[in-house]
Amino acid sequence: MARMSRSRPYHHGDLRAALLESAERTLREKGVASLSLRELARETGVSHAAPGRHFKDKQALLDALALAGYDRLGRALEGADEPTLPLQPRLTALARAYLAFAAENAELLTLMYARKHEPGAAEQMAAGVDRTVGAFERVIADAQRRGEIVEADPERLTLFTGAALHGIAGFTAGGMLDPAEALGMTDDLIHHLLHGLRPR
Repeated sequence: MARMSRSRPYHHGDLRAALLESAERTLREKGVASLSLRELARETGVSHAAPGRHFKDKQALLDALALAGYDRLGRALEGADEPTLPLQPRLTALARAYLAFAAENAELLTLMYARKHEPGAAEQMAAGVDRTVGAFERVIADAQRRGEIVEADPERLTLFTGAALHGIAGFTAGGMLDPAEALGMTDDLIHHLLHGLRPR
């Protein structure tokens, strides 16, 4: 009898979801280099050829994982956003949601930002970026319309904000910051982004 997944048995008709679940577990525990369609088939309890019906190769699997990550991060950011709030608490809530996702999904976040993707996935990847990174740009553009921050290219301001957040996320993933410590400094991070470092 074929061995089933460690997390739950594979049920006919749900193979793609089962493969993605197993792949994300491997990514989290062992890293991207350990991912293979053959090993996923073994973990899921199906024939070696079965994953090929859903993912033509390893890159297609990685793209699917990245898209699933964008979907989860997008839902987390949408759940954290409150458009009626002033800029600082609104941006702080989004930043906290981003850092919480990054702390729990460090390997997945790295995969999401990887430059190598199948050409056929480019449009979906762009939509994922717009839903996630774009959420910060829309907040910044809203604040500009309300006169809360300087009139400048919102895409460039978003890049500065994202670089700061991703830097904290990278330090956390690398063990330089404890996840709780990283989340605890979110208020200060956004305060300094908005008000600068000079004494006032």
